[in-house]
Amino acid sequence: MISLKKETGKDFIILNLTDPQLSDEEWAEGHKNGKILVKTVTELIRRVKPDLITVTGDLAWAGCYESYERLANLLDSFEIPWAPVWGNHDNQDGPEGLERVVQGYLKHKYCVYERGEAALGNGNYVICIEEAGKPVEGLIMMDTHDRISYVNEQGETKEAWALLIPEQVEWYKKQVQELKSLGCNDTTIMLHIPIFAYKEAFEAAYDGKFEQGKTGPQDYMLKNCWKEDYKDSVGFQFENVGCSAINDRVIDTVVEMGSTKHIIAGHEHVNNWMITYKGVRLVYGLKTGAGCYWTPYLNGGTVLRVTAQGVENVYHEYVHFGGGE
Repeated sequence: MISLKKETGKDFIILNLTDPQLSDEEWAEGHKNGKILVKTVTELIRRVKPDLITVTGDLAWAGCYESYERLANLLDSFEIPWAPVWGNHDNQDGPEGLERVVQGYLKHKYCVYERGEAALGNGNYVICIEEAGKPVEGLIMMDTHDRISYVNEQGETKEAWALLIPEQVEWYKKQVQELKSLGCNDTTIMLHIPIFAYKEAFEAAYDGKFEQGKTGPQDYMLKNCWKEDYKDSVGFQFENVGCSAINDRVIDTVVEMGSTKHIIAGHEHVNNWMITYKGVRLVYGLKTGAGCYWTPYLNGGTVLRVTAQGVENVYHEYVHFGGGE
């Protein structure tokens, strides 16, 4: 467990980035996408002044080791602790390829990271935020792997996005129990591929009146397209929820444990909604930069404000580029 100190009487600010996902070529001198990412992250740091930076997956394209290092150097340059979890693209070079990235990252001064149990993936670990020696928030960082094969109801073998394996769910329960024993009753899960509850939440909350084709930043946090019981929802869904086809039922465990109030996911680059479902705030982290695909008005990061009671609120911080320049 990694411990970070929160100053008494002052909010602890977490800035989450997600899916920067540049290739080695895009990091080359003068490339537009590299410039956009650097400008976006630099502007976010200037505005938010975070105490911790988290990255919820797809830090680069698998095998682009120079890209991983360039991103790490950028984050280190701000002299702020930063902590990644891995996405499907990070895992696509296999365990050996990802371990090569990890070995490089552990040499970076400001990277806070633990591999965790190898059987669970790489990078299942906990960051405990402490105030005056007491833990006030636990960030539970989880690896959501890449893809899996499964047999559907028709007996056909299909491929789907991976999900948290049962052993990871048990590990999660142990971390919550340990944090509770230390007096910490507020936790946040950070992962890349969203759990199945994201799909359930959107289907339950959306009233069918989404308006597509918006062109201005003011249009991307509408509050008038949600059913009565979900009026505190905000945001848009421009692509389907990319969770596993298998119902992981993770939300049931989360509700049972009664500690996790927020889950932050990446993976979808043009979804930015936040929906409270079964008492848990499910959040899509805001896409950072132009890597892979993006919408210029949905660019920036997501801020978590931690008080002495844990995460008090979560919001998106937008860095707009208009047409992408």
